[in-house]
Amino acid sequence: MLTQEDDVEIQALASRGWSISAIARHTGRDRKTIRSYLAGDGGAQQQEKRTSCLDPYRPYIAARFEDDPHLLLSVLHRELAAEGFDRGYSSLVKEVRRLELRPICPSCKHCRDKAPTVEIDHPPGEEIQWDWLELEETPWGQKAYVLVGALSHSGRFRAVFCEQTTLGHLAAAIHPILAGLGGTARSWRVDRMATAVIPGTDRLNPRFGELAKHYGADVAICPPYRPQRKGVVEAAIKYLTRSWWRSARVDTPSLAQGALDRWCADVADRRRRDRGTVAGLAEEEPLRPLPPLPFPARIEVERVVSRSALVAFESNHYSVPAAYARRRVIVSVAVGEPILRIATGAGELIATHRAAPAGAGQRVRTATHAAGLERAVLAAFTTKTPCRKKQNRPPGDRALAELAALHGHDLPAGASLDRYAELAEAV
Repeated sequence: MLTQEDDVEIQALASRGWSISAIARHTGRDRKTIRSYLAGDGGAQQQEKRTSCLDPYRPYIAARFEDDPHLLLSVLHRELAAEGFDRGYSSLVKEVRRLELRPICPSCKHCRDKAPTVEIDHPPGEEIQWDWLELEETPWGQKAYVLVGALSHSGRFRAVFCEQTTLGHLAAAIHPILAGLGGTARSWRVDRMATAVIPGTDRLNPRFGELAKHYGADVAICPPYRPQRKGVVEAAIKYLTRSWWRSARVDTPSLAQGALDRWCADVADRRRRDRGTVAGLAEEEPLRPLPPLPFPARIEVERVVSRSALVAFESNHYSVPAAYARRRVIVSVAVGEPILRIATGAGELIATHRAAPAGAGQRVRTATHAAGLERAVLAAFTTKTPCRKKQNRPPGDRALAELAALHGHDLPAGASLDRYAELAEAV
């Protein structure tokens, strides 16, 4: 029930012309409760006098919610039914909501909208926020990850599709994002992703620290379970997902990346802000220039060689010797370098290629690999008809002789194999 203070505040806000929805959001109450108290004289008193099927059980319900504010109502209904509660589950839910019996958990992140908030001032060029967007389902049938970087002051963001979230993929994605933003800010804010922070600690991953030093940026780590501390990039991911990804017509990662880059420049940067647009605010931010080359990390992915001795990587295909068809190999490339290496799982280097542009759809095959594949194909070529599956092929003389030797019997010269055939039948 509403207290006297709440009643006074509601009446005062209503007299100022506030809507019922606005009053409900401001006070944290249900709109039906606000509407009932504003319905007329005696509305509050009538609601207080209204009986409820939960009245006999309210002390127990209050105690259970004190034990666990997130107690499932299905569990509570099962406990009350054992004590004589004869109403259905829907009646319990309705009364718990009407009477507002469930308390608000102050430390739960799901209640952040009801908790006090404060606007954080982000000076121009001070901070970039980073986060991963994980896409479980994609049109090309494989999980994808999108690294998103957002300027905290202007809200401009850029994003890059990645196959994995390793440090190599992170380093390869950060450089084009920073180039799209126009430079790097003085500080990078990240959550506790494993590539940036050692899991279970507050310590920075040494390799990520080297990556940040390469760009001359400081690193700020968000407190645990406080995603709102990096609310700019969280809002950017939400906007990207709803405004672009849900309706994007893309069939491959390369097409998705091109469409995303165009959408960021043509749509996201044109969002209105107080003094203009996102793009206008971003142009005024004093960002630091980028180094000429990206951080020299290495990307390594596992692949299965196709029957035509080709390995797929970033929408291109690279050849290997024909003997490695259908085998697993490791593709590795250093970020910013043009050389791509393919090795076995044991580390044996089997092919080296000049990397084609990502998403170009090129097929890179050396003359040596092409000649070896041709020889392997011709050697396997035959004009013999395939074996018939329903022919009768009993054990031959050699198989029967081997069976006799297996049981310790010597085969006399010129002896018949009938006896051993009988032995085989018995076995």
